Amino acid sequence: MRQRFNVFANVFTRAAGASAAAAAVLMVSVAAVPAAQAADKITIMVGGINKLIYLPPKLAENLGYFKAEGLDVELQSQQAGVDAENELLAGAVQAVVGYYDHSIDLQSKGKEVQSITQLLVVPGGMEMVRSDLATQVRSMADLKGRTLGVTGLGSSSSFLAQYLASRNGLKTSDYSMLPVGAGNTLIAALKQKRVDVVWTTEPTTSMLLASGEAKVLVDMNSAAGTRAALGGLYPASAVYVQRAWLQSHKAEAAKLARAFVNTLKYIQTHSAEEIADKMPADYYGGNKKLYVQALKASLPMYSPDGKMPPEGAEVVLKVMAAFNPNIKGKKIDLSKTYTNEFVDQVK
Repeated sequence: MRQRFNVFANVFTRAAGASAAAAAVLMVSVAAVPAAQAADKITIMVGGINKLIYLPPKLAENLGYFKAEGLDVELQSQQAGVDAENELLAGAVQAVVGYYDHSIDLQSKGKEVQSITQLLVVPGGMEMVRSDLATQVRSMADLKGRTLGVTGLGSSSSFLAQYLASRNGLKTSDYSMLPVGAGNTLIAALKQKRVDVVWTTEPTTSMLLASGEAKVLVDMNSAAGTRAALGGLYPASAVYVQRAWLQSHKAEAAKLARAFVNTLKYIQTHSAEEIADKMPADYYGGNKKLYVQALKASLPMYSPDGKMPPEGAEVVLKVMAAFNPNIKGKKIDLSKTYTNEFVDQVK
């Protein structure tokens, strides 16, 4: 009986061992699947996802370009680019769609981020004045004693506004700045007369013009208007990541760049109506006709190829160095703030 039991026990042990080995292999195999997927999961924070200056990420998602690259992308939104930047530095997201100038500001603070795709070659916005003040405030030189609305303190809109004011002979002490966000909160601040001049982008710009509540003070939607205001092209929204992440995720960066460049090509080859049809209906603000009109006016601001314009980085640095205390007196290595490496790979 004991011999028979021992034989049974040995068989059971061998079977159990085989089952355990098989289970272990299965567990490793199953565990490997999420690991592979996790490597391609990327969360992108957008500095106001329904703004036309940040249209490419949602358009890329809806066109299926992220999935075509094998990427599992989640888009999140913050109203101000500076908040999106903080999410990136905290490691909560892997990439940001925000203004390129954050990469320069952060380098001055010892933080390294790098743009891998340039989405806009101009700021894509306007300084607008309340209509009841239009006869009194005819240029940025008339801002003395006024309140300037920006998306957030330390945001790209505040950098640009201060530079425009300084080009018109004003000091930062000559006016005040109030963070009002974007979209509805900005419109409310204007209606309540808490601000006199605001920086805003499409479709809010067209909404204010259509309602007659504001008029254009400085137009930087086009290359010509931007050169007149700033002395050169000012590359604005871009896809940027932490350089440390980039060094170990070049394959993902290349996929992201390809998805965004293909999206920019789609914008160049389709009408405003066709592009609008690919966007969520709630982006229209209840007025698709106005949205299409705003988009049509905005098409020239998008980069055709995702590359940094030759003079672009230098112009941005000039604008920021004029007033930003973080940058004054510091050596900024612009080659570390952007790269065309990945967009150059796109056929």
